[in-house]
Amino acid sequence: MGKIMVQMTMALGALALAAQAAGAEGGRNCAPRPVVLDRLGGDYGETRQSIGLSGQGAVIEVFASPETGSWTIIVTRPDGITCLVAAGEAFEAMAGMVPPPGLDA
Repeated sequence: MGKIMVQMTMALGALALAAQAAGAEGGRNCAPRPVVLDRLGGDYGETRQSIGLSGQGAVIEVFASPETGSWTIIVTRPDGITCLVAAGEAFEAMAGMVPPPGLDA
């Protein structure tokens, strides 16, 4: 349960950025959802690690590959178009909860 909470926290932490990017994207990093999922799974070996829903009805997801450490955050709009929000390296699933700011672990 703790692992899921940490992963959800990561996705929700990117929620504001993702929602903003979904509205502002110019279509350069967007495609129909099946195309994006095929690319993430086939080319990068990434699988969904967490998911969340924005206030505007967009689905925010974090995909990652435990083998390579690559990760991608995507947002799928209600019309089914999926846009890349961020991507990077060194993904690590956290085993425990992150303490609130100001508290020592």
